[in-house]
Amino acid sequence: MSEEQINNPYSNIGFPVTGRYMFYIAKTYSVSIIKPLAAFLDRCKAEYCFFVSDKVKQVKPVEWADDLVLTDLKDARKFNPDFVLCPGNFVDFRIPGIKVQVFHGLGVEKAVHYKIRHFFDIYLTSGPFVTNRYEQMRLKDPYFLIIETGWPKIDYILNYPVTDLKKKTDIPEDKKIILYAPTFSTQHESATALMQIIPKIMKDNEFWLFKFHELMDAQVIDEFKKIDPNKGRVLPNVEITPYLHAADVMISDTSSVIYEFMVLDKPIITYKTQARENKGINIHNPSELRDAINRSLENTAEYSDLRQQHLKEINPVLDGKISENIIEQLEKVKNENLLPAKRKPLNLFRKLQIVYHSKFRKGYLR
Repeated sequence: MSEEQINNPYSNIGFPVTGRYMFYIAKTYSVSIIKPLAAFLDRCKAEYCFFVSDKVKQVKPVEWADDLVLTDLKDARKFNPDFVLCPGNFVDFRIPGIKVQVFHGLGVEKAVHYKIRHFFDIYLTSGPFVTNRYEQMRLKDPYFLIIETGWPKIDYILNYPVTDLKKKTDIPEDKKIILYAPTFSTQHESATALMQIIPKIMKDNEFWLFKFHELMDAQVIDEFKKIDPNKGRVLPNVEITPYLHAADVMISDTSSVIYEFMVLDKPIITYKTQARENKGINIHNPSELRDAINRSLENTAEYSDLRQQHLKEINPVLDGKISENIIEQLEKVKNENLLPAKRKPLNLFRKLQIVYHSKFRKGYLR
């Protein structure tokens, strides 16, 4: 290694990272979205911190040093970031820096995915399907920048360590693993329709995992908890990524987690999905579920080409380097002054909501 390489901490990165970064994390499930970005900034020896809710602080990864995890607005302002990256819909306007929307999921067919709340200066889109929608909205509100980078959690999924995974997660190694991960919204949810049929169709050579959203109806979850623990179990409110790798088949509906599973190119079954029906076997009656599972296990590649086609629209970058690309693009914004000159709208009502939550709901980030 040359002396220049030794003295240059960016020699294996390809570009210098001089910006100060803050990750604004309100929800526990957003931690895995931010992990690969923080890991890349570690490699760059860059300055960054986390501004988190009390819930997130309780589950922060061990590698996130305590002095980098902030919960007080005064400390966040004092850090004075160049960029505030947010995997959510709201960010505190009182923190300095360029506000960057990272998105909390790949719910690309849901209307809420395209709601402009006038908090963000930059939207990092996952793929051309989302980019095109935002480009159309930007015609009306040309104050923000759109950069198509891919969604950073994809890095986390693709690079997740899978050695001895089933042993670590207490999953039978000699059985086929069926992962049921439905959405909670009344318009799209499938759990109430499928909860009666699932216990009847389980096979002895299968083990089922049930992963529910934290907003799922508690009574529905309780019904699934009654299932024989030798045949399956309800997962606690934990990160789903290891179970994506462990599963042989996923069953869902219109949940965005389908696209997270899709990057692993494994079979998907949907119940009355309201978007992209051909991403897997889509059933319309609970009685069709068992046959769909058998078909998926027998021919895992049946929908592989279609899965890849959908990913080309939703998140085509699968090289595990989305986080690196995000930081490189943001550094360009900073160094080349690429933000539009037009200012964001006043957005007074939503700003008052932020102030209200910070004063009366301590430890809670909106």
